[in-house]
Amino acid sequence: MVWKYGDVQLKAGKSWTDKDGTKHPAPIDTRFYWSAGNAKDLAELKTTWKANMKTSANSILANTDWYVTRKAELGTAIPDSVSTYRASVKTAVETMETAIDKASDLDAFMALFEGEDGGNPVMNNFPESI
Repeated sequence: MVWKYGDVQLKAGKSWTDKDGTKHPAPIDTRFYWSAGNAKDLAELKTTWKANMKTSANSILANTDWYVTRKAELGTAIPDSVSTYRASVKTAVETMETAIDKASDLDAFMALFEGEDGGNPVMNNFPESI
């Protein structure tokens, strides 16, 4: 989640200082914390987010499921672009699950939701729909 103060982007878990020099506490990202200083359990977060990614992938793939059904029922070939797209969605989920498993602490886990050097974050990084 991103918060902004004027043109300044505020990061979850980081305190900030406004233009008048007033220091403000870190905004609480409720995806990872119950309240200030009260982090959610990392193992539970990992389990929850893996399930979330699979649910998202299933929703994304639902738009092209009819090709698979048609192939099973009629033997009509699935277009290469659809097969490639479906495979890339599945690969994206595997990439996210691997990254989740490798996160050794909450900071590493939260970093999966932030893009490095302006890039895309690991989490929710599904291919563009066809």
